[in-house]
Amino acid sequence: MSLDEVPNLKDFDARLKDEAAQEPTLEVPQGEPTKHTQIIAIYGKGGIGKSFTLANLSHMMAEQGKRVLLIGCDPKSDTTSLLFGGKACPTIIETSTKKKLAGEEVKIGDVCFKRGGVFAMELGGPEVGRGCGGRGIIHGFELLEKLGFHDWDFDYVLLDFLGDVVCGGFGLPIARDMAQKVILVGSNDLQSLYVANNVCSAVQYFRKMGGNVGVAGLVINKDDGTGEAAAFAEAVNIPVLASIPADDDLRKKSANYQIVGTSKSQWGEMFAGLAEAVGMAPPGHPEPLSQDGLLDLFSAETTGAGFVLEPATDADMRGKNAKPKVSLEVVYDDV
Repeated sequence: MSLDEVPNLKDFDARLKDEAAQEPTLEVPQGEPTKHTQIIAIYGKGGIGKSFTLANLSHMMAEQGKRVLLIGCDPKSDTTSLLFGGKACPTIIETSTKKKLAGEEVKIGDVCFKRGGVFAMELGGPEVGRGCGGRGIIHGFELLEKLGFHDWDFDYVLLDFLGDVVCGGFGLPIARDMAQKVILVGSNDLQSLYVANNVCSAVQYFRKMGGNVGVAGLVINKDDGTGEAAAFAEAVNIPVLASIPADDDLRKKSANYQIVGTSKSQWGEMFAGLAEAVGMAPPGHPEPLSQDGLLDLFSAETTGAGFVLEPATDADMRGKNAKPKVSLEVVYDDV
């Protein structure tokens, strides 16, 4: 059923807005997760290193004996490409389309592949200008349910989501309580922390409507030691789960699709610590910053903080077409 076919949709939307304005009565669980399968949504700005982090995190978790399902929800399919040495696996969306045209059903072996104990798949997305990426995500999860998603036996299901895409499909784990917790990936730059702050705002918005998804922490990627990301985490009241350094060895290995989340790598201990932190971190209540609060994390030289907005005038807008306006005011000569 499409949204247009849902009865009283306007009334429903109005009710959601009213509920969002109320203080929540349901608290996000603060203890260790008790459900057998932890479903964790990882959000971050495009290009910040989510896929690198997730591919290596999932590999380390599997190496530690955990059953892990990695689902890439980014149209670029970066996550599984890194896990599979640069090999692009067929996406659920494109496979579903081909099978449907051929009158066939999609099978798990058509879309799910494995390496080093990690099971992985890509939802995919439409070509540019040919559909909504968010709707593709929704369709992908609908197909996963048909394939038996709720009966699968995993310790962790990791979802890779773009944080700077705001349409409904990319917000599914938060809006529909599909995940128990969210983990953010950011760096010491304003744009990635802006995205992280936006995700915190989304979590709090849906919490006010009775949602139970919380933010478990921040992974700082490409950490150059300047400290803005750590300051952000402290300001919004979430822990830093790991700091992955801005190291040339990591950059080269990532570019060459090499897995470093293994005990055989010099970086194995770091990812082992991250795996433990991700599993144990409880979902918490972030306290999103205002735009000015976010800018205050950076030096004025970096952001232009303290700039005063100067209003434009009608004459500014008209430029060379600006002409004095004839006044209707009555002007009296001096007597």
